Amino acid sequence: MNSKVKGSTGERELAKLLCSRGYKASRNDQRYVSGLENPDVSLPGVHCEVKRCEAFRLYDSLEQAVKDANGKKLPAVFHRKNRAPWVVIMKLDDWLSMYRRCQQNEYH
Repeated sequence: MNSKVKGSTGERELAKLLCSRGYKASRNDQRYVSGLENPDVSLPGVHCEVKRCEAFRLYDSLEQAVKDANGKKLPAVFHRKNRAPWVVIMKLDDWLSMYRRCQQNEYH
C-alpha cells in the first residue's frame, strides 16, 4: 500500500473511530484544500494532523499541526503504526490547559 493510500485510510479510520465514540468528526478532502486551518480530520476545537505510518517524525508532525492550526484550534497529532493503538501527541502546555479545564469542570 503506498503512503498516500495508507494516509487516507488512516484518516477515514480515525474519523470513524471518533464518531463511534460519540464525537462529531469527519475526514476532510485534502485534494483541493490543504494546509492552514484545514485538518486531516475535522473535530471541533482540535486541529487533527493524522499520521498512519511506521517511520514517524514526531517533532516534524507536531510542528506541522501547530503551523496549520494557525492559532485557532488545539493542535494535535494522531498516530498509529501497524498493529498498534492510536496515540495522540500534543505540546505539554496545550495538554495542561486542556487538563486544567477538565479538572475545573469536574469540581463545579
